[in-house]
Amino acid sequence: MHTWHWHTWNDLPYLTCSLLEPWSHGFFTQQFWPRSPADLTRVLHPTAHAYRAKQVHGNTVLAPSDVEAHTADAELPPADGLVTEQTNQAVWACSADCTPVLIADRVTGHVAAVHAGWRGTSLKVVPQAIARLREQGSEVKNLRVAMGPAIAGDVYQVSEHVAAEVGATVVAIAPEDTATLLATLRQLADSPLLDDPEPGRVRLDVRRINALQLEQLGMSADQIAIAPYCTYQTPDRFFSYRRSREKKAQWSGIVSRERLT
Repeated sequence: MHTWHWHTWNDLPYLTCSLLEPWSHGFFTQQFWPRSPADLTRVLHPTAHAYRAKQVHGNTVLAPSDVEAHTADAELPPADGLVTEQTNQAVWACSADCTPVLIADRVTGHVAAVHAGWRGTSLKVVPQAIARLREQGSEVKNLRVAMGPAIAGDVYQVSEHVAAEVGATVVAIAPEDTATLLATLRQLADSPLLDDPEPGRVRLDVRRINALQLEQLGMSADQIAIAPYCTYQTPDRFFSYRRSREKKAQWSGIVSRERLT
C-alpha cells in the first residue's frame, strides 16, 4: 500500500507519495499560490531548472528542449505533459480539479508531469507521456505513477456524453453507443462510473479511468498510487474550479535524477 505524507515549507503544506520517494517531488497546496514553478522548484531542489507549458486540455507532450526552442519567442508552448531529458530538470503541471500526474522511471531516473482533465484523459494524455518516455528508453515495468489531489468521482457530475467520450478509452465501444458503453463501464470492478439523480448525468472518476488506461498498457496496480484527497471537498487545502469558479490552481512537480541502477 502506498502512503502519502504531508510536509511543510515555511509552514506551508505540500504532499508527497511514497511511490516516488527517490525523486524530489511535491503536490503543492493552494497555500503556495501564486508562487511560480521556478520558486517551487527551489523548495524541491536548489539547482534544478524548472519547465512548464501552457496547458490547453490536449494530449501534446513536450521535452525541455522543445520548451526552450519555443520560449525564444517569450511564449510558453501549448502542451499538457512534460518529459525530462537530463538530470536536475523539474517538470510541472497545474490543476484545480483536473488530475496532476507525476511519473518516474526507477531505472533511467527520467520523470514526467501531466495535466489530465476529462478532455486530456479522453485523448489519452498520460499514455502519450509514457510513449514519450519509452522513446527515451523507459520500460513500462520500471515506471511509477502518482496521481495527486483532484475532484473525486462521487462529486464530479458530467453529462453522459462526456462520460462516454472518456470511457471509450478503456472499453472497445464507440462513444456514439452511449447506453451500451456506460452499462459496460458500470460492470467493471471498481467502476469509474457512479449514478447521478439528474437525468442524462452521471458521476465520473477521472483518476480511475487513468488507472485503467495504465493497466491496459501493462502496468500493475502496485505501480500506481492515487491521492486520498478531493480538491472539491478539501477547501482548506486545494483550489477547486467547480467549487469556486476562481481561475487559480495548485502546482505539482518532480525533479529528474541520475540512473538509479
